[in-house]
Amino acid sequence: MVAMIREKEIAAMSGIPMLLLTLAGLVAGTLLSIRGAPLIGAPLLVVFSLALCGFFMVSPNQAKVLQLFGDYVGTVRSPGLRWANPFYSKKAVSTRIRNFDCERLKVNDLHGSPIEIAAVVVWQVRDTAAAVFEVDDYEHFVRIQTESALRGLATRYAYDLDENDAGVALRSHADEVAIQLVQDIEARVGDAGVHILEARISHLAYAPEIASAMLQRQQAAAILAARKRIVDGAVGMVEMALARLAENQVVTLDEERKAAMVSNLLVVLCSERSVAPVVNTGTLYS
Repeated sequence: MVAMIREKEIAAMSGIPMLLLTLAGLVAGTLLSIRGAPLIGAPLLVVFSLALCGFFMVSPNQAKVLQLFGDYVGTVRSPGLRWANPFYSKKAVSTRIRNFDCERLKVNDLHGSPIEIAAVVVWQVRDTAAAVFEVDDYEHFVRIQTESALRGLATRYAYDLDENDAGVALRSHADEVAIQLVQDIEARVGDAGVHILEARISHLAYAPEIASAMLQRQQAAAILAARKRIVDGAVGMVEMALARLAENQVVTLDEERKAAMVSNLLVVLCSERSVAPVVNTGTLYS
């Protein structure tokens, strides 16, 4: 198995002193060539002209990967004007924090329902040597592996959970899903020297062909949940009313009248419309 190339930071020479020396050498070589000493002036001009190729600029949050005839020499991270061997090739690699929006993907969730999902990923190059030498194009590599991780994540979780289901759902457990997505992407792009800072789902919806049916299902579930709460509250109020009547000995009701009272109270409390009151001018038994 071929060993992976890892970053080796090196210190390049400051460019300012070398720039002054190079300019002085070019001036001296020019003067010597003009004043009759071309055997000395010409080599000076060649040497210091070649030295000009060794200058390079490193911006903040940027690195330069140095190679000599195909061999990795090291990485320069110190910002400013730098000078190195003129025969070194110098490739710039940005170490700034970057982000991109993964395009919408259409996949099936854990229950087989087609959904649309997209994510926003924040990432940064940590190992410049791995980013340059281990993959062909690390930016394209991150995008492709993010798409693969997002597809895999969507198939492992359900879009939503029923009331009695346990576990993690894409819609209701955003933080847990985000942590898992970061881990999945990191596992795929770590060899490319890339670190994932954050990844979150930016779009989540049922696919258009089932969106209407799933909306009806959600509405039905919401109605059932509301009805259950109303009934639970109404039963509690009826129990409290019967208990208070018996405790305070306001009226004594047999089982038949209790059943009638319970029925009337539940109708009043659970009805969607206002109930018209009926005044009984007789007795409870007429």
